[in-house]
Amino acid sequence: MRSSYAVMEQKFKTSDGIDLRALHELCEREGEEVCFRKVERMECEGEPAHWFGFVTEGCFKYTARGISDGKEHLTWFSFSDEYAGDYPACLYGRPSQTTIEAMMDSRIHRVSGEKLLAWFRENEEQMELRYLIGEHLLGQARARYLDFFRTTPRERYDLLMRRCPGIVQHLTLQDIASFLNVTPKTISMIRRDITFGQ
Repeated sequence: MRSSYAVMEQKFKTSDGIDLRALHELCEREGEEVCFRKVERMECEGEPAHWFGFVTEGCFKYTARGISDGKEHLTWFSFSDEYAGDYPACLYGRPSQTTIEAMMDSRIHRVSGEKLLAWFRENEEQMELRYLIGEHLLGQARARYLDFFRTTPRERYDLLMRRCPGIVQHLTLQDIASFLNVTPKTISMIRRDITFGQ
């Protein structure tokens, strides 16, 4: 059985069954192209979220601090040809739930959440798209949550490596463990098993 995890990990793309061409055009037409150096932040957890955009090069990671331990936990990625932003917090300038940071030198066409909200309100078709995006993201979040129960750490690792074969060059062992919700020791054991063909 194919896990939904592989699909769920893709935030939302133009190939997800939602026609996002108009949104892409908005980002290019009315937005600004911004270059981010590695570790530069697009949004900071706890501060008002402002931006939504289409990644044209590079990738961004999403992190959140643990309530009790204060540690940074990796929660999501946005890669080239995907959208990035803390949606829907950016629509209303609400505090960002995550820090969004460039994992390498990256480029994005971005618009303000305020401009995006105004665009959604222009007509019924665009408002419908707003709802579809919200439903899609809710579905992805639910699938990610469920897959922590229905996939093994090895299956989650394999899916991540298939989707992003070069990701290990940009993430520490701790980052990968955090994203897959396992310990670094578990990742080491998985890699050892792969190396020795187990």
